[in-house]
Amino acid sequence: MSDHFNFDQPIDRRGSYCTQWDFVADRFGVPDLLPFTISDMDFAVAPAIRAALQQRLDHGVFGYSRWQHNNFLSAVCNWMQTRFNATLDACALVYAPSVIYMVAQMVRLWSDPGDEVLIHTPAYDAFYALLTASQRRVLTQPLQRDGHGWCCDMQALAQQLARPGCKVMLLCSPHNPTGKVWTREELTQMAALCARYQVRVISDEIHMDMVMPDVVHLPWSEVARSDWALFTSASKSFNVPALTGAWGIIPDAGDRQAFLRQIKAADGLSSPAVLAVAAHIAAYRHGAPWLDALRRYLQANMQWIAERLNGAFPQLSWQPPQATYLAWIDLNPLGVDEAALQQQLIHQQKVAMMPGSTYGEAGRGYLRLNAGCPRSKLEEGVSRLIAALHALGV
Repeated sequence: MSDHFNFDQPIDRRGSYCTQWDFVADRFGVPDLLPFTISDMDFAVAPAIRAALQQRLDHGVFGYSRWQHNNFLSAVCNWMQTRFNATLDACALVYAPSVIYMVAQMVRLWSDPGDEVLIHTPAYDAFYALLTASQRRVLTQPLQRDGHGWCCDMQALAQQLARPGCKVMLLCSPHNPTGKVWTREELTQMAALCARYQVRVISDEIHMDMVMPDVVHLPWSEVARSDWALFTSASKSFNVPALTGAWGIIPDAGDRQAFLRQIKAADGLSSPAVLAVAAHIAAYRHGAPWLDALRRYLQANMQWIAERLNGAFPQLSWQPPQATYLAWIDLNPLGVDEAALQQQLIHQQKVAMMPGSTYGEAGRGYLRLNAGCPRSKLEEGVSRLIAALHALGV
């Protein structure tokens, strides 16, 4: 229990067309696994969102809709001001079905096939997929371990950005899968480098609300110097990804109009899902108490993982991430083979967890565990992980 919101209550998601539970075999080859995989949570949405959706359902008419109205725009602007002290120009806002879709559109607008797009690795696997499908070349900048955290070698980054073929830096902030929250100093340095080498920036900030209670996220809009776009959504933080819906900031009027023209004329997207718009308004107007209680619950979940894992394997010395509900666990100190561990997890322990190599070669030897669930499920999953490691002789 966290405050008056009961995050300990298990909810059976089986049979709800749920990707994580009902379709786990699509990725892992075996059905009915206990899943800790893709980044949605096993919690019911905030009561304020449910009430808003119910009110909209009770209306009973679901015709074509719009997002360009004060109820939506003011909710977004107020959220950014109160949560991040960031002042937005409502005229600069854009809307689309998802963050990754918006990223893909801007990559196409700001680069050509064969151009290079820089990402920090390990990286969200959808980045690799969209860049490859768009015929862009992936330029990787590996993050480096810095104690229990992560850092970027700015000198090496400068060399990458200086490449003639590098046209875009695709930033993940906070970073998935490491859970790193970029500091003001880091963001300022990256902004200066991108301006120097005329590299445009697309900042995916879908996890911006999911920082731990003692950590501060700084939006790219607060440091930007060159051409940029910021895309985000309430979908991760308020657990409504199946409703679709995302929004962003494109400050340059020409780029913004090109983006809106492309998604409407080329892709035929004009009317948003009205339930998604209603959910965003409710989340940003009334969801803060629920979100803050959730963040405290997730922080406790992460601390529990650290105590349980380090108790079983002291050599891990694993520490919770700064952001997200995704535990990025370095198993390299244990010397286990990733493929062998996956076999143990899937076929003996009947549990699904994402192998680190999913996020590129820099992630090999890691494991990504979704801790966005009631503690009882988490305890079962971590116990099975420990059993799998013991079975491999650790």
